[in-house]
Amino acid sequence: MNPQSEGRRELDSIVINVELTLASIIQGVALFFLTDNARTIITMRHWDSFLYVAAGLCVIFIFWSRSIIHTLTLIRWPMEFGHNFFYIGCALGEAILFSRLDNPLAWFQLSATYAAAVWLLFIYDMRLIHARIVEARNEADRALYGRARADQLFNIYVLVPLLFLLNLTCALAIWIWPDFFITRSGHIWLISSQLVSFITYLAYIGRHFSKIAELLLRSRQVD
Repeated sequence: MNPQSEGRRELDSIVINVELTLASIIQGVALFFLTDNARTIITMRHWDSFLYVAAGLCVIFIFWSRSIIHTLTLIRWPMEFGHNFFYIGCALGEAILFSRLDNPLAWFQLSATYAAAVWLLFIYDMRLIHARIVEARNEADRALYGRARADQLFNIYVLVPLLFLLNLTCALAIWIWPDFFITRSGHIWLISSQLVSFITYLAYIGRHFSKIAELLLRSRQVD
């Protein structure tokens, strides 16, 4: 085996392990903040806020699953620092978001901001996909990276913008009609719609992974 190729494989493995560890740690930190604030809500008996807790848990599920798929599919040597800095910044955004479980207006304002940050992350990561496409050495690689590119563009142009607009619309609705959405608890309808959108997106992630799993295996077998 080519020593240079073997060295590249070892570096790829190190970088992948770093990415997987980072993704798990930062989402563990986010889960701590969600759990800590949920405990406060239980103590205060704000039962309607449990929908916000469920939505927060979905945020963690979504970010973790997307980051794991991204790592297994695209991450190689050399390490991409900007991409990892985005991950850490998003984790900070999640921690701040989870501190507003009992404040519907702030929750949706921060959710819109967080969605915008994730949108930028998807755009930024297109450069990784382009790099992998250029490096593709066989048909299995090209099929895998082509699928990853299609998914990335679908998120950039459709899914993430829709999540951003949903959160922005909810924030504006609460700001314009606080009597209905706050005083009369109309925000329950808004957080319910957000929760449904998150669950739908999780289902999409599951379908996406089932489609690329075989391509990923074929790509590794050819390597």
